[in-house]
Amino acid sequence: MNLTEQLLHALKKHGARQIFGIPGDFALPYFRIIEESKILPLYTLSHEPGVGFAADASARINGSLGVAAVTYGAGALNMINSVAAAFAEKSPLVVLSGGPGKNESRSGLLLHHQAKTLDSQFQIFKEITCDQCRLDDAQRAPADIARVLASCLRHSEPVYIEIPRDMVAMPCADVLPEAPQTVDPDALDACVDEILERLAQARSPVLMVGVEVRRYGLEDTVATLSRRLGLPVVTSFMGRGLLSEQDSPLVGTYMGVAGFPEITHLVENSDSLFLLGEIICDTNFAVSETKIDMRKTIQALNGQVNIGYHTYAKLPLAAVVNRMLERVSGPDKAFSVTPQVFPLDLPRDAQSITPTDIATAVNDLMARHGKMPIASDMGDCLFTAMEIKHTALVAPGYYATMGFGVPAGLGLQAATGERPLILVGDGAFQMTGWELGNCRRYGWDPIVLVFNNASWEMLRTFQPESGFNNLDHWGFAEMASGMGGDGVRVGTRAELKAALDQAMATRGKFQLIEVTLPRGVLSDTLTRFVAGVKRLNTVK
Repeated sequence: MNLTEQLLHALKKHGARQIFGIPGDFALPYFRIIEESKILPLYTLSHEPGVGFAADASARINGSLGVAAVTYGAGALNMINSVAAAFAEKSPLVVLSGGPGKNESRSGLLLHHQAKTLDSQFQIFKEITCDQCRLDDAQRAPADIARVLASCLRHSEPVYIEIPRDMVAMPCADVLPEAPQTVDPDALDACVDEILERLAQARSPVLMVGVEVRRYGLEDTVATLSRRLGLPVVTSFMGRGLLSEQDSPLVGTYMGVAGFPEITHLVENSDSLFLLGEIICDTNFAVSETKIDMRKTIQALNGQVNIGYHTYAKLPLAAVVNRMLERVSGPDKAFSVTPQVFPLDLPRDAQSITPTDIATAVNDLMARHGKMPIASDMGDCLFTAMEIKHTALVAPGYYATMGFGVPAGLGLQAATGERPLILVGDGAFQMTGWELGNCRRYGWDPIVLVFNNASWEMLRTFQPESGFNNLDHWGFAEMASGMGGDGVRVGTRAELKAALDQAMATRGKFQLIEVTLPRGVLSDTLTRFVAGVKRLNTVK
Protein backbone atom coordinates (compact mmCIF):
# COMPACT_ATOMS: atom_id res chain seq x y z
CA MET A 1 0.00 0.00 0.00
CA ASN A 2 1.30 3.49 -0.78
CA LEU A 3 1.89 6.36 1.63
CA THR A 4 -1.30 8.25 0.77
CA GLU A 5 -3.47 5.16 1.12
CA GLN A 6 -1.94 4.43 4.52
CA LEU A 7 -2.60 8.01 5.57
CA LEU A 8 -6.23 7.79 4.44
CA HIS A 9 -6.80 4.50 6.26
CA ALA A 10 -5.24 5.98 9.39
CA LEU A 11 -7.53 9.01 9.17
CA LYS A 12 -10.54 6.72 8.88
CA LYS A 13 -9.43 4.55 11.82
CA HIS A 14 -9.02 7.70 13.91
CA GLY A 15 -12.59 8.79 13.19
CA ALA A 16 -12.50 10.87 9.99
CA ARG A 17 -15.60 10.37 7.85
CA GLN A 18 -14.97 12.64 4.85
CA ILE A 19 -12.51 15.08 3.35
CA PHE A 20 -13.22 18.64 2.19
CA GLY A 21 -10.74 20.14 -0.23
CA ILE A 22 -9.61 22.15 -3.22
CA PRO A 23 -6.92 20.68 -5.50
CA GLY A 24 -3.85 22.41 -6.87
CA ASP A 25 -0.76 21.34 -8.77
CA PHE A 26 1.25 20.31 -5.68
CA ALA A 27 -1.82 18.44 -4.41
CA LEU A 28 -2.99 16.74 -7.62
CA PRO A 29 -1.09 13.47 -7.01
CA TYR A 30 -2.56 12.82 -3.58
CA PHE A 31 -6.01 14.09 -4.62
CA ARG A 32 -5.99 11.48 -7.38
CA ILE A 33 -5.40 8.73 -4.82
CA ILE A 34 -8.14 10.13 -2.56
CA GLU A 35 -10.59 10.03 -5.45
CA GLU A 36 -9.61 6.65 -6.89
CA SER A 37 -9.19 4.80 -3.59
CA LYS A 38 -12.60 5.86 -2.26
CA ILE A 39 -11.30 5.26 1.27
CA LEU A 40 -12.97 8.51 2.37
CA PRO A 41 -15.48 10.57 0.35
CA LEU A 42 -14.12 13.82 -1.05
CA TYR A 43 -16.15 17.04 -1.25
CA THR A 44 -14.54 19.88 -3.18
CA LEU A 45 -15.64 23.44 -2.52
CA SER A 46 -14.83 26.80 -4.10
CA HIS A 47 -12.48 28.66 -1.77
CA GLU A 48 -10.04 27.44 0.87
CA PRO A 49 -11.59 29.36 3.80
CA GLY A 50 -14.84 27.50 3.14
CA VAL A 51 -12.96 24.20 3.04
CA GLY A 52 -11.54 24.87 6.49
CA PHE A 53 -14.86 25.98 7.96
CA ALA A 54 -16.73 22.96 6.52
CA ALA A 55 -14.14 20.50 7.84
CA ASP A 56 -14.12 22.25 11.21
CA ALA A 57 -17.92 22.02 11.48
CA SER A 58 -17.87 18.32 10.60
CA ALA A 59 -15.39 17.77 13.43
CA ARG A 60 -17.46 19.79 15.91
CA ILE A 61 -20.78 18.12 15.21
CA ASN A 62 -19.46 14.54 15.35
CA GLY A 63 -16.68 14.92 17.92
CA SER A 64 -14.27 13.30 15.47
CA LEU A 65 -11.55 14.31 13.04
CA GLY A 66 -12.38 16.86 10.36
CA VAL A 67 -10.08 16.85 7.32
CA ALA A 68 -9.22 19.77 5.03
CA ALA A 69 -7.06 19.03 1.97
CA VAL A 70 -5.34 21.80 0.00
CA THR A 71 -2.30 22.58 -2.09
CA TYR A 72 0.95 24.21 -1.07
CA GLY A 73 1.23 27.98 -0.56
CA ALA A 74 -1.72 29.62 -2.26
CA GLY A 75 -4.04 26.91 -0.93
CA ALA A 76 -2.85 26.27 2.61
CA LEU A 77 -2.02 29.89 3.37
CA ASN A 78 -5.47 30.90 2.16
CA MET A 79 -6.93 28.67 4.88
CA ILE A 80 -5.00 30.19 7.79
CA ASN A 81 -8.01 32.00 9.28
CA SER A 82 -10.16 28.86 9.29
CA VAL A 83 -7.44 26.84 11.00
CA ALA A 84 -6.83 29.61 13.53
CA ALA A 85 -10.53 29.52 14.40
CA ALA A 86 -10.38 25.75 14.89
CA PHE A 87 -7.29 26.11 17.10
CA ALA A 88 -8.84 28.84 19.25
CA GLU A 89 -12.04 26.85 19.73
CA LYS A 90 -10.40 23.43 20.17
CA SER A 91 -11.68 21.63 17.09
CA PRO A 92 -9.80 18.48 15.94
CA LEU A 93 -9.04 19.51 12.35
CA VAL A 94 -6.44 17.74 10.21
CA VAL A 95 -4.84 19.93 7.53
CA LEU A 96 -3.41 18.00 4.58
CA SER A 97 -1.22 20.04 2.27
CA GLY A 98 0.65 19.10 -0.86
CA GLY A 99 4.26 20.20 -0.99
CA PRO A 100 7.26 20.44 -3.30
CA GLY A 101 9.13 17.22 -4.02
CA LYS A 102 12.72 16.61 -3.01
CA ASN A 103 14.19 17.37 -6.46
CA GLU A 104 12.19 20.61 -6.71
CA SER A 105 13.39 21.64 -3.26
CA ARG A 106 17.03 21.14 -4.30
CA SER A 107 16.73 22.87 -7.67
CA GLY A 108 17.94 26.25 -6.44
CA LEU A 109 15.01 27.96 -8.10
CA LEU A 110 12.28 29.87 -6.34
CA LEU A 111 9.12 27.79 -6.68
CA HIS A 112 5.68 29.14 -7.45
CA HIS A 113 3.46 29.44 -4.33
CA GLN A 114 6.62 29.82 -2.24
CA ALA A 115 6.62 32.63 0.34
CA LYS A 116 9.87 33.58 2.11
CA THR A 117 11.34 30.05 2.11
CA LEU A 118 10.05 26.62 1.18
CA ASP A 119 9.67 26.01 4.89
CA SER A 120 7.66 29.19 5.61
CA GLN A 121 4.30 27.45 5.38
CA PHE A 122 5.37 24.73 7.81
CA GLN A 123 6.60 27.33 10.28
CA ILE A 124 3.41 29.40 9.99
CA PHE A 125 1.23 26.39 10.74
CA LYS A 126 3.23 25.67 13.88
CA GLU A 127 1.52 28.71 15.40
CA ILE A 128 -2.01 27.36 14.90
CA THR A 129 -1.61 23.58 15.19
CA CYS A 130 -0.59 21.38 18.11
CA ASP A 131 1.53 18.95 16.04
CA GLN A 132 3.02 18.80 12.56
CA CYS A 133 4.91 16.47 10.23
CA ARG A 134 6.27 16.38 6.70
CA LEU A 135 6.00 12.94 5.12
CA ASP A 136 9.36 13.03 3.33
CA ASP A 137 10.58 9.65 4.63
CA ALA A 138 8.45 6.58 3.91
CA GLN A 139 10.03 4.57 6.72
CA ARG A 140 9.35 7.25 9.33
CA ALA A 141 5.92 8.19 7.94
CA PRO A 142 3.80 5.60 9.84
CA ALA A 143 5.14 6.75 13.21
CA ASP A 144 4.76 10.43 12.26
CA ILE A 145 1.17 9.94 11.10
CA ALA A 146 0.27 7.99 14.25
CA ARG A 147 1.81 10.65 16.52
CA VAL A 148 0.16 13.61 14.79
CA LEU A 149 -3.32 12.05 14.65
CA ALA A 150 -3.06 11.01 18.30
CA SER A 151 -2.15 14.60 19.18
CA CYS A 152 -5.16 15.91 17.25
CA LEU A 153 -7.57 13.74 19.21
CA ARG A 154 -5.78 14.05 22.56
CA HIS A 155 -5.67 17.85 22.53
CA SER A 156 -8.73 18.40 20.31
CA GLU A 157 -6.75 20.91 18.28
CA PRO A 158 -5.69 21.13 14.61
CA VAL A 159 -2.64 19.35 13.22
CA TYR A 160 -0.71 19.81 9.98
CA ILE A 161 0.52 17.09 7.59
CA GLU A 162 2.54 18.05 4.51
CA ILE A 163 2.84 15.54 1.66
CA PRO A 164 5.67 16.18 -0.86
CA ARG A 165 4.24 15.37 -4.26
CA ASP A 166 6.97 12.87 -5.12
CA MET A 167 6.17 10.85 -1.98
CA VAL A 168 2.44 10.21 -2.41
CA ALA A 169 2.81 6.82 -4.14
CA MET A 170 5.84 5.52 -2.25
CA PRO A 171 5.38 2.11 -0.59
CA CYS A 172 4.61 2.51 3.09
CA ALA A 173 4.00 0.24 6.07
CA ASP A 174 0.80 0.22 8.09
CA VAL A 175 0.10 3.02 10.53
CA LEU A 176 -0.30 1.60 14.02
CA PRO A 177 -2.28 3.88 16.35
CA GLU A 178 -0.45 5.09 19.42
CA ALA A 179 -1.42 3.54 22.72
CA PRO A 180 -3.62 5.72 24.92
CA GLN A 181 -1.81 7.84 27.44
CA THR A 182 -1.77 6.41 30.93
CA VAL A 183 -3.39 8.28 33.79
CA ASP A 184 -2.02 8.25 37.33
CA PRO A 185 -4.84 6.53 39.26
CA ASP A 186 -3.82 8.04 42.59
CA ALA A 187 -3.83 11.58 41.20
CA LEU A 188 -7.17 10.92 39.51
CA ASP A 189 -8.74 9.62 42.73
CA ALA A 190 -7.37 12.53 44.75
CA CYS A 191 -8.73 15.02 42.23
CA VAL A 192 -12.18 13.42 42.10
CA ASP A 193 -12.31 13.23 45.90
CA GLU A 194 -11.64 16.95 46.16
CA ILE A 195 -14.17 17.88 43.46
CA LEU A 196 -16.94 15.80 45.04
CA GLU A 197 -16.15 17.12 48.51
CA ARG A 198 -16.33 20.73 47.31
CA LEU A 199 -19.60 20.14 45.50
CA ALA A 200 -21.11 18.37 48.52
CA GLN A 201 -20.18 21.22 50.87
CA ALA A 202 -21.43 23.95 48.54
CA ARG A 203 -24.71 25.73 49.20
CA SER A 204 -25.36 26.53 45.53
CA PRO A 205 -23.17 24.47 43.19
CA VAL A 206 -23.61 24.94 39.44
CA LEU A 207 -22.22 22.94 36.52
CA MET A 208 -21.27 24.91 33.41
CA VAL A 209 -20.51 22.79 30.34
CA GLY A 210 -18.16 23.94 27.60
CA VAL A 211 -16.99 22.84 24.18
CA GLU A 212 -14.64 20.07 25.34
CA VAL A 213 -17.66 18.11 26.56
CA ARG A 214 -18.72 17.58 22.94
CA ARG A 215 -15.19 17.42 21.54
CA TYR A 216 -14.51 14.35 23.68
CA GLY A 217 -17.94 12.75 23.22
CA LEU A 218 -19.02 13.20 26.84
CA GLU A 219 -22.50 14.70 26.56
CA ASP A 220 -24.38 11.55 27.61
CA THR A 221 -21.99 10.91 30.51
CA VAL A 222 -22.11 14.52 31.71
CA ALA A 223 -25.92 14.54 31.54
CA THR A 224 -26.04 11.39 33.70
CA LEU A 225 -23.52 12.87 36.12
CA SER A 226 -25.53 16.07 36.48
CA ARG A 227 -28.66 14.08 37.34
CA ARG A 228 -26.84 11.90 39.86
CA LEU A 229 -25.35 14.97 41.56
CA GLY A 230 -28.54 17.01 41.28
CA LEU A 231 -26.64 19.96 39.84
CA PRO A 232 -28.31 22.68 37.78
CA VAL A 233 -26.59 22.90 34.40
CA VAL A 234 -25.90 25.89 32.20
CA THR A 235 -23.94 26.23 29.01
CA SER A 236 -21.65 29.10 28.15
CA PHE A 237 -22.11 31.26 25.06
CA MET A 238 -19.57 29.06 23.25
CA GLY A 239 -21.22 25.90 24.55
CA ARG A 240 -24.71 26.73 23.30
CA GLY A 241 -26.31 23.60 21.84
CA LEU A 242 -24.60 21.19 24.25
CA LEU A 243 -26.88 18.64 25.96
CA SER A 244 -29.73 19.62 23.63
CA GLU A 245 -30.56 15.94 23.06
CA GLN A 246 -29.79 14.72 26.58
CA ASP A 247 -31.94 14.43 29.69
CA SER A 248 -30.26 16.86 32.05
CA PRO A 249 -31.33 19.68 34.39
CA LEU A 250 -30.39 22.28 31.77
CA VAL A 251 -31.42 25.79 32.78
CA GLY A 252 -30.12 27.77 29.80
CA THR A 253 -27.12 29.71 28.55
CA TYR A 254 -25.06 32.00 30.75
CA MET A 255 -24.39 35.36 29.08
CA GLY A 256 -23.78 37.66 32.03
CA VAL A 257 -25.38 41.06 31.59
CA ALA A 258 -26.69 39.99 28.18
CA GLY A 259 -28.55 36.97 29.48
CA PHE A 260 -31.57 36.27 31.58
CA PRO A 261 -31.17 37.61 35.15
CA GLU A 262 -32.15 34.28 36.75
CA ILE A 263 -29.34 32.44 34.96
CA THR A 264 -26.84 35.24 35.57
CA HIS A 265 -27.56 35.26 39.30
CA LEU A 266 -27.50 31.45 39.50
CA VAL A 267 -23.99 31.35 38.06
CA GLU A 268 -22.50 34.43 39.66
CA ASN A 269 -23.86 33.62 43.14
CA SER A 270 -22.64 30.04 43.05
CA ASP A 271 -20.14 29.13 45.76
CA SER A 272 -18.90 26.16 43.71
CA LEU A 273 -18.95 26.82 39.97
CA PHE A 274 -17.76 23.68 38.18
CA LEU A 275 -16.43 24.65 34.73
CA LEU A 276 -16.31 21.46 32.70
CA GLY A 277 -14.44 21.73 29.40
CA GLU A 278 -14.97 25.49 29.46
CA ILE A 279 -12.62 27.88 27.63
CA ILE A 280 -11.98 30.85 29.93
CA CYS A 281 -12.38 33.61 27.35
CA ASP A 282 -13.91 37.05 27.07
CA THR A 283 -17.00 36.03 25.12
CA ASN A 284 -17.90 33.63 27.93
CA PHE A 285 -17.00 35.73 30.96
CA ALA A 286 -16.08 39.35 30.15
CA VAL A 287 -19.76 40.34 30.33
CA SER A 288 -20.22 38.97 33.85
CA GLU A 289 -22.39 41.29 35.91
CA THR A 290 -20.41 40.42 39.03
CA LYS A 291 -16.82 39.49 38.31
CA ILE A 292 -16.38 35.75 38.82
CA ASP A 293 -13.32 34.88 40.91
CA MET A 294 -11.85 32.06 38.84
CA ARG A 295 -9.67 31.02 41.79
CA LYS A 296 -12.83 29.88 43.56
CA THR A 297 -14.03 27.71 40.69
CA ILE A 298 -13.28 24.15 39.65
CA GLN A 299 -11.85 24.15 36.12
CA ALA A 300 -11.37 20.98 34.07
CA LEU A 301 -9.82 21.90 30.72
CA ASN A 302 -6.80 21.19 28.52
CA GLY A 303 -6.01 17.91 30.24
CA GLN A 304 -5.74 19.32 33.75
CA VAL A 305 -7.94 20.32 36.68
CA ASN A 306 -7.49 23.59 38.58
CA ILE A 307 -9.03 23.80 42.02
CA GLY A 308 -8.38 27.01 43.87
CA TYR A 309 -4.63 27.58 43.92
CA HIS A 310 -3.43 24.14 42.85
CA THR A 311 -3.47 22.01 39.72
CA TYR A 312 -3.84 18.33 38.95
CA ALA A 313 -1.81 17.87 35.77
CA LYS A 314 -2.20 15.25 33.05
CA LEU A 315 -5.80 14.34 33.82
CA PRO A 316 -7.88 14.15 30.62
CA LEU A 317 -11.45 15.40 30.84
CA ALA A 318 -12.91 11.99 29.97
CA ALA A 319 -10.97 10.30 32.79
CA VAL A 320 -12.20 12.84 35.33
CA VAL A 321 -15.85 12.67 34.24
CA ASN A 322 -15.91 8.87 34.03
CA ARG A 323 -14.30 8.43 37.44
CA MET A 324 -16.76 10.90 38.98
CA LEU A 325 -19.65 8.92 37.54
CA GLU A 326 -18.19 5.70 38.96
CA ARG A 327 -18.05 7.30 42.39
CA VAL A 328 -21.56 8.80 42.30
CA SER A 329 -23.63 5.64 42.35
CA GLY A 330 -27.30 5.22 42.98
CA PRO A 331 -30.41 6.77 41.47
CA ASP A 332 -30.74 10.29 40.14
CA LYS A 333 -31.44 12.95 42.73
CA ALA A 334 -34.91 14.41 42.75
CA PHE A 335 -34.30 17.82 41.25
CA SER A 336 -36.11 20.31 39.10
CA VAL A 337 -35.09 23.50 37.36
CA THR A 338 -36.97 26.24 35.60
CA PRO A 339 -35.70 26.09 32.03
CA GLN A 340 -35.20 29.10 29.81
CA VAL A 341 -38.36 30.22 27.99
CA PHE A 342 -38.16 30.76 24.24
CA PRO A 343 -40.44 32.94 22.10
CA LEU A 344 -43.22 31.15 20.20
CA ASP A 345 -46.31 31.89 18.09
CA LEU A 346 -45.16 34.58 15.67
CA PRO A 347 -48.20 36.39 14.27
CA ARG A 348 -48.84 36.14 10.54
CA ASP A 349 -49.21 39.86 10.02
CA ALA A 350 -47.79 42.72 7.97
CA GLN A 351 -45.38 43.92 10.66
CA SER A 352 -41.75 44.33 9.60
CA ILE A 353 -39.36 41.65 10.79
CA THR A 354 -36.94 41.88 13.71
CA PRO A 355 -34.19 39.35 14.49
CA THR A 356 -36.20 38.13 17.49
CA ASP A 357 -39.09 37.50 15.06
CA ILE A 358 -36.75 35.22 13.12
CA ALA A 359 -35.98 33.25 16.29
CA THR A 360 -39.70 32.99 17.05
CA ALA A 361 -40.48 31.77 13.54
CA VAL A 362 -37.73 29.14 13.77
CA ASN A 363 -39.04 27.98 17.15
CA ASP A 364 -42.50 27.62 15.62
CA LEU A 365 -41.03 25.68 12.70
CA MET A 366 -39.15 23.26 14.95
CA ALA A 367 -42.20 22.82 17.17
CA ARG A 368 -44.06 21.50 14.12
CA HIS A 369 -41.31 19.61 12.30
CA GLY A 370 -38.72 18.72 14.92
CA LYS A 371 -35.29 20.09 15.70
CA MET A 372 -32.73 20.96 13.04
CA PRO A 373 -28.99 21.42 13.56
CA ILE A 374 -27.92 25.04 13.16
CA ALA A 375 -24.77 26.57 11.69
CA SER A 376 -24.51 30.24 12.56
CA ASP A 377 -22.16 32.95 11.45
CA MET A 378 -20.94 35.74 13.71
CA GLY A 379 -23.00 38.86 14.39
CA ASP A 380 -26.63 39.31 15.36
CA CYS A 381 -27.49 36.00 13.70
CA LEU A 382 -25.54 34.25 16.48
CA PHE A 383 -27.20 36.31 19.22
CA THR A 384 -30.53 35.49 17.60
CA ALA A 385 -29.61 31.79 17.85
CA MET A 386 -29.53 32.24 21.63
CA GLU A 387 -33.30 32.85 21.41
CA ILE A 388 -33.91 29.59 19.52
CA LYS A 389 -34.79 26.48 21.50
CA HIS A 390 -31.79 24.32 22.39
CA THR A 391 -30.61 22.32 19.39
CA ALA A 392 -27.24 21.28 18.00
CA LEU A 393 -25.32 24.43 17.08
CA VAL A 394 -21.92 25.18 15.55
CA ALA A 395 -20.68 28.77 15.53
CA PRO A 396 -17.44 30.75 16.04
CA GLY A 397 -18.49 32.06 19.45
CA TYR A 398 -14.98 32.90 20.70
CA TYR A 399 -12.76 33.46 17.65
CA ALA A 400 -15.68 35.39 16.13
CA THR A 401 -14.69 35.13 12.49
CA MET A 402 -17.16 36.06 9.79
CA GLY A 403 -17.71 33.64 6.90
CA PHE A 404 -18.15 30.50 9.01
CA GLY A 405 -21.90 29.96 8.66
CA VAL A 406 -22.58 28.80 5.10
CA PRO A 407 -19.64 26.39 4.64
CA ALA A 408 -20.17 25.12 8.19
CA GLY A 409 -23.76 24.29 7.27
CA LEU A 410 -22.54 22.28 4.29
CA GLY A 411 -20.10 20.51 6.57
CA LEU A 412 -22.97 19.66 8.93
CA GLN A 413 -25.07 18.08 6.20
CA ALA A 414 -22.14 16.13 4.76
CA ALA A 415 -21.17 14.85 8.21
CA THR A 416 -24.60 14.00 9.60
CA GLY A 417 -26.95 13.62 6.65
CA GLU A 418 -29.36 15.93 8.47
CA ARG A 419 -30.79 19.03 6.85
CA PRO A 420 -29.29 22.08 8.59
CA LEU A 421 -30.53 25.58 9.17
CA ILE A 422 -27.95 28.27 8.37
CA LEU A 423 -28.10 31.72 9.97
CA VAL A 424 -25.88 34.29 8.27
CA GLY A 425 -25.64 38.06 7.93
CA ASP A 426 -25.34 39.83 4.60
CA GLY A 427 -21.71 40.83 5.29
CA ALA A 428 -20.65 37.26 6.03
CA PHE A 429 -22.65 35.95 3.06
CA GLN A 430 -20.62 38.18 0.78
CA MET A 431 -17.53 36.29 1.97
CA THR A 432 -18.48 32.62 1.72
CA GLY A 433 -22.17 32.42 0.75
CA TRP A 434 -21.16 31.35 -2.76
CA GLU A 435 -20.24 27.90 -1.44
CA LEU A 436 -23.97 27.17 -1.78
CA GLY A 437 -23.27 26.69 -5.48
CA ASN A 438 -21.73 23.31 -4.56
CA CYS A 439 -24.96 21.96 -3.04
CA ARG A 440 -26.34 20.73 -6.36
CA ARG A 441 -23.40 18.37 -6.96
CA TYR A 442 -23.79 16.66 -3.59
CA GLY A 443 -27.55 16.82 -3.02
CA TRP A 444 -27.29 19.17 -0.04
CA ASP A 445 -30.39 21.24 0.69
CA PRO A 446 -29.89 23.51 3.70
CA ILE A 447 -32.36 26.23 4.61
CA VAL A 448 -30.45 29.53 4.66
CA LEU A 449 -31.72 32.62 6.47
CA VAL A 450 -29.81 35.72 5.36
CA PHE A 451 -30.15 38.64 7.80
CA ASN A 452 -29.96 41.51 5.33
CA ASN A 453 -29.83 44.97 6.84
CA ALA A 454 -27.30 46.25 4.29
CA SER A 455 -24.91 46.78 7.16
CA TRP A 456 -22.21 45.41 9.39
CA GLU A 457 -24.77 46.03 12.09
CA MET A 458 -22.99 44.54 15.09
CA LEU A 459 -19.98 46.76 14.41
CA ARG A 460 -22.28 49.75 14.07
CA THR A 461 -23.61 49.18 17.58
CA PHE A 462 -20.17 49.95 19.00
CA GLN A 463 -19.26 52.77 16.59
CA PRO A 464 -22.48 54.19 15.13
CA GLU A 465 -20.84 57.29 13.68
CA SER A 466 -18.83 55.36 11.05
CA GLY A 467 -20.24 55.26 7.53
CA PHE A 468 -18.03 52.38 6.47
CA ASN A 469 -20.44 50.00 8.24
CA ASN A 470 -22.98 50.64 5.46
CA LEU A 471 -23.32 47.94 2.80
CA ASP A 472 -25.34 47.86 -0.39
CA HIS A 473 -28.33 45.61 -1.06
CA TRP A 474 -27.00 42.80 -3.23
CA GLY A 475 -30.25 40.98 -4.03
CA PHE A 476 -29.26 37.59 -2.66
CA ALA A 477 -32.67 36.05 -3.33
CA GLU A 478 -32.27 36.57 -7.09
CA MET A 479 -28.81 34.97 -7.03
CA ALA A 480 -30.06 31.69 -5.58
CA SER A 481 -31.40 30.23 -8.83
CA GLY A 482 -28.08 30.72 -10.59
CA MET A 483 -26.41 28.69 -7.85
CA GLY A 484 -28.94 25.87 -8.11
CA GLY A 485 -31.33 26.78 -5.31
CA ASP A 486 -34.53 28.69 -4.64
CA GLY A 487 -34.53 32.22 -3.27
CA VAL A 488 -37.19 34.48 -1.83
CA ARG A 489 -37.09 37.90 -0.18
CA VAL A 490 -39.36 38.58 2.78
CA GLY A 491 -40.10 41.77 4.67
CA THR A 492 -43.09 40.96 6.87
CA ARG A 493 -43.75 38.38 9.54
CA ALA A 494 -46.45 36.73 7.42
CA GLU A 495 -44.03 36.41 4.48
CA LEU A 496 -41.35 34.93 6.77
CA LYS A 497 -43.71 32.27 8.11
CA ALA A 498 -44.87 31.38 4.60
CA ALA A 499 -41.30 31.21 3.27
CA LEU A 500 -40.18 28.87 6.07
CA ASP A 501 -43.17 26.60 5.47
CA GLN A 502 -42.35 26.47 1.75
CA ALA A 503 -38.67 25.83 2.45
CA MET A 504 -39.47 22.88 4.74
CA ALA A 505 -41.76 21.41 2.10
CA THR A 506 -39.11 21.62 -0.64
CA ARG A 507 -36.29 19.10 -0.65
CA GLY A 508 -33.39 18.46 -3.01
CA LYS A 509 -31.98 21.98 -3.36
CA PHE A 510 -31.03 24.74 -1.00
CA GLN A 511 -33.65 27.25 0.08
CA LEU A 512 -32.47 30.82 0.62
CA ILE A 513 -34.70 33.24 2.51
CA GLU A 514 -33.41 36.80 2.36
CA VAL A 515 -34.89 38.60 5.36
CA THR A 516 -34.83 42.38 4.97
CA LEU A 517 -34.21 44.07 8.29
CA PRO A 518 -34.14 47.80 9.05
CA ARG A 519 -30.76 49.16 10.10
CA GLY A 520 -30.53 49.64 13.84
CA VAL A 521 -33.01 46.88 14.72
CA LEU A 522 -31.29 44.23 16.84
CA SER A 523 -32.28 41.00 18.51
CA ASP A 524 -33.30 41.31 22.15
CA THR A 525 -30.17 39.38 23.16
CA LEU A 526 -27.75 41.59 21.25
CA THR A 527 -29.52 44.68 22.56
CA ARG A 528 -28.88 43.47 26.12
CA PHE A 529 -25.30 42.52 25.24
CA VAL A 530 -24.44 45.93 23.79
CA ALA A 531 -26.08 47.79 26.66
CA GLY A 532 -24.29 45.60 29.17
CA VAL A 533 -20.88 45.96 27.58
CA LYS A 534 -21.25 49.72 27.38
CA ARG A 535 -22.34 49.84 31.02
CA LEU A 536 -19.44 47.67 32.16
CA ASN A 537 -16.98 49.79 30.18
CA THR A 538 -18.26 53.07 31.52
CA VAL A 539 -15.69 54.71 33.77
CA LYS A 540 -17.36 55.66 37.01
